[in-house]
Amino acid sequence: MRRIRPGAGLRAAVVALALALAPPVAAETFSFSADGMSGSFSPGKENAVLSGNARVVSGSLEIHADRIEISGKDWRYVRCYGAVVAEDKEKGIRFITETFFHDRVARISRMEGPSTLEDRRNRLVVKGSWIENDDATEIAKVRVGARILREDLACRAEFARYDRGTGLLELSGSPVVIKDGDEYRAARIVVDVDTEEIWLEGSVSGSVSAAAGSGGKPAGESAPAPATGDE
Repeated sequence: MRRIRPGAGLRAAVVALALALAPPVAAETFSFSADGMSGSFSPGKENAVLSGNARVVSGSLEIHADRIEISGKDWRYVRCYGAVVAEDKEKGIRFITETFFHDRVARISRMEGPSTLEDRRNRLVVKGSWIENDDATEIAKVRVGARILREDLACRAEFARYDRGTGLLELSGSPVVIKDGDEYRAARIVVDVDTEEIWLEGSVSGSVSAAAGSGGKPAGESAPAPATGDE
């Protein structure tokens, strides 16, 4: 067990220690720093706790939080608590939450509690109480109070599945989509966020303030939606 307390040059010492003791996963860049640190660096028992202005950089993902715990072989698992902001500028994605988990090998990130995922590439904001993002497949899943916002498009549902690669957003659990003042409801709704085309399935209803135009189906109609996988 080795404990490092706050002091002059601590950040540089922590970063140097990280590079010396943490072989990068798949040769990606990995470093960390904080005001204070405690941990065990014994082989097979790797565990470090960063507190105060904690920061971790894993590849193109940079994470800031009040407290960060790193564990597992090659420091695979990163758990963050308090005022978490994680950003991948290369992929144009940003996470804001209170509790954040990241698996550096599986490339999966998970947020719990009121959370926000900002997809700057597609100009989309996703909110929910539980969000999981798979970096390899570019698929984000949202549970409990999903909210999706994009310019004049607003969606809400209990569950959502967002494919950043195809731009398809699948909503279930009392989904509602509001576009240009028109409101659509159905058992299942799929939205193409690029074209803003909307597919409605099952128990369709809605309120249309103007003639149905591009990007949607009139209330009362339904069409087969693209298959987007299991929830």
